[in-house]
Amino acid sequence: MALKVALISPAGRGSRAGNRATATRWAGLLRALGCQARVLGSEEGAHRCRFAGKPPDLVMALHAWRSHAAIRACRDAFPNCPLVVVLTGTDVYRFQHSHPEMFLESLAAAEVLLGLHDGLAEDLPARFLPRLRVVHQSARPLPPGTPGPGYRYLDVLVAGHLREEKDPLRAALAVRELPADSRLRVMQLGGALGDAWAEAARDEMAVNPRYRWLGDLPRWRVRRWMARARLMVISSRMEGGANVVSEACVAGLPVLASNIPGNRGLLGDDYAGYFPVADTAALRDLLRRAEAEPAFLDRLRRQVLARAPRFRPEAEREGLARVIAACGLAL
Repeated sequence: MALKVALISPAGRGSRAGNRATATRWAGLLRALGCQARVLGSEEGAHRCRFAGKPPDLVMALHAWRSHAAIRACRDAFPNCPLVVVLTGTDVYRFQHSHPEMFLESLAAAEVLLGLHDGLAEDLPARFLPRLRVVHQSARPLPPGTPGPGYRYLDVLVAGHLREEKDPLRAALAVRELPADSRLRVMQLGGALGDAWAEAARDEMAVNPRYRWLGDLPRWRVRRWMARARLMVISSRMEGGANVVSEACVAGLPVLASNIPGNRGLLGDDYAGYFPVADTAALRDLLRRAEAEPAFLDRLRRQVLARAPRFRPEAEREGLARVIAACGLAL
């Protein structure tokens, strides 16, 4: 009989948030493993986790803090059902410190803790480490579309919602006042989480001819931009293992990334494209180097391609199968 898995996300139906995308992708991978899978919002209630009136065999809840109430409800409603809590960047690097009681209660309720990058063990309480497993998020190859060397601009892509954790305008600030012969241009994709961020992006466009904010685009258009970009910037202050890093690696798209655990845990400690968090000058220097030194850009491309195999869908599917086994369940 097929294993019944309920996936709980704090982002509701129709959301383009990363947590919802992860839960939806995992549901497809679990079905490929022969499971029944259902994606639910964390506000929908434990009763919605049932399959034809029967309890689930496994609950996977994304976000220890935002899904705390749902985790408690499922633990009470299904005391014999294994629970996996998926740790996000804001969980580990913010709410662990600002709301430790809720964070730790969610971790204690879980049979397995699931991380999305290889550096999480550095930042979790030691007593939880035996429960920790890591599954890297996967990505599909991009369609053709990379521009040739004669293309007018060297497009630098920033993809993700505009919010404080992402430090979203850092790349835009880094390309201000570049020499006239520079071909660098920053293309920002993602919705603004709040009017203040939307206003900040519009204000930046008004004074910075090298910056364009295109807003919240459907997934196929984001992938098209990734296919034509020459470079990606991930300037986040905190990350739990961004799927956009996986996509860049699979696409062979060089990345300039803030030097934080969530990026190092995907790209590796020896990656050549790191800059200090919120350091505009350091990022500008890397961007100028990438434009001026083809060998440096090629080095970054080789490094991301070397990481790509761990981000294939089959690797993610096998990782989920290992998590199910760690819960004492058989497929």
